[in-house]
Amino acid sequence: MAPLIALVSLFVLCFAAGRFGMAFFADWATCLRVALAGMFLLTASAHWGKRRADLVRMVPPAFGNAGTWVTVTGVLEILGAAGLLMPSVARYAAIGLSLLLIALFPANVHAARSGGTLDGKPVMGVWPRGLLQLLFLACTVAVVAFA
Repeated sequence: MAPLIALVSLFVLCFAAGRFGMAFFADWATCLRVALAGMFLLTASAHWGKRRADLVRMVPPAFGNAGTWVTVTGVLEILGAAGLLMPSVARYAAIGLSLLLIALFPANVHAARSGGTLDGKPVMGVWPRGLLQLLFLACTVAVVAFA
């Protein structure tokens, strides 16, 4: 739920800043790029923090070395977030992050079906997590289409 809160909060703050005269935040697409960047930086931080072990357990066994996958996806989230903040490459970053969200979905399904936890709390079920993932995907696709 924290990524959703980060996404919405950052979008609202950026949008308000634009309405109060901060030219950088003049359009909603820029606000969305900044909000997504913040959200992906938040999610990436879990790849090396105390939640790392939980993320490693989320990787389906068929994928092989789970620790490597968690590290690689964390790095990709950081690179994607940085790319979103650079207008010249934001579209490409959003495409990459869209593909990453799709690629990560099996780990979310595996975690939900296997009783996975995050910070000692059960992860969301498949349907709520799927809907949340679709929202994040819609946001990255909106950046591809409008940024």
